[in-house]
Amino acid sequence: MVAHPGRDTKAKRDAHYREYGSKPAQIAKRVKNSQARDIMEKKVGKAAMKGKDVHHKRALEDGGTNSPSNLALVSVKKNRGWKDGV
Repeated sequence: MVAHPGRDTKAKRDAHYREYGSKPAQIAKRVKNSQARDIMEKKVGKAAMKGKDVHHKRALEDGGTNSPSNLALVSVKKNRGWKDGV
């Protein structure tokens, strides 16, 4: 198998996890985001979640919580593109 430039390789993903993803703060963030997704899935159902991200109205970093009143379903583009002015 030939490696393609610009594509992730298993070695790159493994290195990224070791350097960033395995840090306690990142693990805690990932756990909270997974919990938020589980909460929304119970609230709206799995089918409604397809192609959507769970948005924290008040970011966890700014003191937000995973309470249902702080969560909303939004498109992936909107939730992940907010830094780009979307």
